Amino acid sequence: MYVCSCFGITEQQVREHADKGACTPRKIASACKAGTDCGNCVRRIQALLGREACPRRERADRGGADVLGADAASASVSVAPGPRVAA
Repeated sequence: MYVCSCFGITEQQVREHADKGACTPRKIASACKAGTDCGNCVRRIQALLGREACPRRERADRGGADVLGADAASASVSVAPGPRVAA
């Protein structure tokens, strides 16, 4: 069954990309463009991915050693302190 009619992407293709590591809708979009045109398929892609679709995420949820290390490191943001206000 087609998931993305804009680019002709099927459920099977989404599952194949997920098996290769595309564990989020954004990574699926990078792999095959699904979800990048009208966006109607994004929720279906999310449903297909579910929690079980990503072995790396499963290992991280179980406390795997630094499985998502690079992703987590890039997600951290440091904020410089703002100006002090005299009371």
